[in-house]
Amino acid sequence: MLRRLVDLARELGLDPESRAYVPYGHDFAKIDTVAAGEGAAHGNLVVVSAVTPTPLGEGKTVTSISLGMGLARIGESALTCLRQPSLGPVFGAKGGGAGGGKAQVVPADRVNLGGTGDGQAVGAAHNLLAAMLDAHLRHGNALKIDPARIAFSRVTPVNDGSLRKVITGLGGPLNGVPRESFFEINEASEVMAILALAHDRGDLRRRLGNIVLGPDQGGAPVRAEQLGAAGAMSVLLRDALYPTLARTSEGTPVLLHAGPFANIAHGNSSLIATRWALTRAPWVVTECGFGTDLGLEKFVHIKARLGNLRPACVVVVCTVRALKVHAGLAKAVLGKPLDQAVLTEDVSAVEKGAANLRHHLRIATDFGPPVVVALNRFPSDTEAEIAVVEGIAREFGAGFAVHSGFADGGAGAEELARAVVKAARPTDLRYQYEGTGPLLPRLESLAKNVYGATGIELAPSARTRLNQLEKWGLGELQLCVAKTHLATTHDPADGGLPKPFTLPVRDVLVRAGAGFATVLTGELTTLPALGARPNAVDMDLDPVTGAALGL
Repeated sequence: MLRRLVDLARELGLDPESRAYVPYGHDFAKIDTVAAGEGAAHGNLVVVSAVTPTPLGEGKTVTSISLGMGLARIGESALTCLRQPSLGPVFGAKGGGAGGGKAQVVPADRVNLGGTGDGQAVGAAHNLLAAMLDAHLRHGNALKIDPARIAFSRVTPVNDGSLRKVITGLGGPLNGVPRESFFEINEASEVMAILALAHDRGDLRRRLGNIVLGPDQGGAPVRAEQLGAAGAMSVLLRDALYPTLARTSEGTPVLLHAGPFANIAHGNSSLIATRWALTRAPWVVTECGFGTDLGLEKFVHIKARLGNLRPACVVVVCTVRALKVHAGLAKAVLGKPLDQAVLTEDVSAVEKGAANLRHHLRIATDFGPPVVVALNRFPSDTEAEIAVVEGIAREFGAGFAVHSGFADGGAGAEELARAVVKAARPTDLRYQYEGTGPLLPRLESLAKNVYGATGIELAPSARTRLNQLEKWGLGELQLCVAKTHLATTHDPADGGLPKPFTLPVRDVLVRAGAGFATVLTGELTTLPALGARPNAVDMDLDPVTGAALGL
C-alpha cells in the first residue's frame, strides 16, 4: 500500500495542517512554496535528457521516475520534479506523460487528464487576454493597436490543426473587428512559459504585464499591462503557481508543475518547483523534454541561467532500438508495431546509429556537469549491443548504467542511482552563447555550438522581426528555438545521424514576458494536428466503475 500523501509531506518538512499544504483529494496537494518557506537541504540537481527520440519516445520520464525511486532504495532521499502531461499527446498519438509500467506517477489517469487543472488555468488566462484585446479593438481601440500586426494567439488544449490560421470577428460590428489570427497549443503559450519561469507571485504579475501583443500604429510595442489584463490573469493563475505534490508507484514524492513542450517551447518543469525542492531533499531529479539539443539546451540557457542553478549530473537516456532506427535499419511509427528488424541483434546497426549518441554526448559534456548514460533496456537488447553503448559512454568519460525501471521499478534503477551518486558534482554551467548582446550573433553561436550547423539562413520575415526586437529594446532576450525533435537538423526527414546543414529561420515570435524570443525553424508548427486514428478513438468511460478505458 502506498504511503499517504500527508506522510510524504511531513517527510519534506511540511505541516499538512498549515496553509502551505492545499489538499486536492487523496492523490494531490498544492504546495504554497512561499508559505512553506525554504528547507534546510542543499540538494544535488540531476537533469535527465536523452538522445534524439523516435516517435515512440525512449523512456525519459520512466527513467526520471525510476531514478528517483532507485535513489530511495539505496538510502538516498530524492524528490522528482516533472512537467504536467499535456492533453494533446494523450488524445493524439504519443500518449500520456506519467511514465509507464512500474515507474509511474499515480494515479496515472488523473495525472494525464490534467491533474489539479493548471493547464486549464493557463489556457483561461491566455484566452482572457486575447478576449480583452479583441474587445479593446471593438470598443474604439484607444491604444491604436495595429490589427494587421497583432502577434498574440489564442490557445487550445488539444491537437486541433484546423485552428492554425483563422479569421476572427466575422459577422458584423457586434462580433468585433475582422482580422487574421492563429491558435497555439496550451503548452506553447507564453503564459505557460511565464508560469514555469516566475520566481514568485510578484514576478508572475510583472511578467504577465510584459507580454507584447503587437505594435501600435506608430510601431511601438503594446503590452498586456496597457490593456489592464495582467491582474485578472494572475488571479486565474493563483493556484496554478503552486506546484502539485504527488506520488510515484513506489510512494516516493513528485512535484508536477508546468508543461511546456521542448520542441516548440522551453521544455522544462517550473523554476519554483525545482528551487524549492533543492531546499527539501538531498537529491532532486528533473527531466527536460526530448534530446540534449532541445530540452537540455533550454534548461541551461533559459531555466538554469535565470535561476542560477548548478546541476550535479546530467543523465542522457539512450535505447538500443533508437540507435537502430537512426541507423536506418527500420522506421518507428506511432500506432504500429515495431519492425522486427529492430528486435533482432544487429551490432553493426547500433554502431552506425551511435553517431547520434556521440552527438548528444558532445552537447551534454560541453555544458560542463558530469554525464551518465542511462541505457533504458528492452527485452530484445543483447549484451553485445549494450557493450557498444557502454563503450561510447566511456569514450566521452561518462558514467554508464543499464536500467529496467519500466519492468522492475526502482529495483531496476539501483545501478543507475549508484552511478549518478558516484558521478555527481555541482558544477557551474558552460553556456554556449552569451546571455546579452545582439540576437543574431547569439543565434549563430547556438546553431553552431549546439546543433552543429554550419550557419543560419534568415527568411525576410525573420530578419524584419529581429530588427523590430532590437528597435524595441528587446534584443537581449534569451533564445528559444522551435526545432524538430526527430532529427539533429531542422528537418525530421534527415533522421538522427548528424550531417552538415544550415539552420533555416522562418520567423521570430516575441515572448517578452517569458524573457525569450521563440525562433521558428523549418516547418515546425506551434499547434499539432490529430492523425488519421488518434488515441481518442480507443477511449471510453466504464459506465459501472467510472474508470477511464484506453487511456
